[in-house]
Amino acid sequence: MEIDIDFTRSAQDNANSYYQSSKKLQQKKEGARKAIAELEKKLEQARKSDEMSRKVAKLKAAPKEWYQKFRWAIASDGSIIIGGRDASQNEQLNSRHFEDADLFFHADIFGASVVILKGGASSPKEVREETAQFAACYSSAWKEGSSSVDVYAMRREQVSKSTAKGSLGSGSFLLTGEREWYRSTPLSLSAYVSGERLFVVPSRTYERLKDKPQRLEISPGDDKKSDAAKKMAKMLNYYDLDEIMQRLPAGEFTVRR
Repeated sequence: MEIDIDFTRSAQDNANSYYQSSKKLQQKKEGARKAIAELEKKLEQARKSDEMSRKVAKLKAAPKEWYQKFRWAIASDGSIIIGGRDASQNEQLNSRHFEDADLFFHADIFGASVVILKGGASSPKEVREETAQFAACYSSAWKEGSSSVDVYAMRREQVSKSTAKGSLGSGSFLLTGEREWYRSTPLSLSAYVSGERLFVVPSRTYERLKDKPQRLEISPGDDKKSDAAKKMAKMLNYYDLDEIMQRLPAGEFTVRR
């Protein structure tokens, strides 16, 4: 290694000059290391973002079941629970998907989804309780921040659109006979991912599952819907925010493991 020495300066000055030069080189080296690390971090983030985009695209392209255009859940016994997102879907459920073997559920509050338990007329009490909780959660009680609400169930022959004066308006139904009540039904949902599929179910359903994936507990709270969805996406490693938003009731949320 060759070293240039300035004979017009003292040995101490020459040594100090080389020391200062070495410090500058060391700083440049550290700067280069940080730049490389930052670049690697950005590349990793880009790779993960690309993987997430492909995963979300795959999820959106996957075939949909007929009931997935509604609010939906699968009960602990495999029964399908479906609810209307708006008055139009409530009408569709009543006219097209409510059969004699089913049960009609509705929260006892203004502003609630029509909920149908397929095959509910012969379902056990536990599954009816799960459906009542689903109906409670997808009602205005959630938006109001309530912890519970009463829910009732009725059979096909008890729910009609016709009166002596003609047909009722959109979203209105004529209910006759005794109702099956589920008093003070708690508002609580559970969310989990199984087989790359997002499930948002009544907490009563999750508690009765034999195999329990890791879940998030969701209840009325203070987080905005968009913030709750982002939190859920990160905690579940499921990044289809549109679907998460669609699966949540209207209102604000508390999300916890």
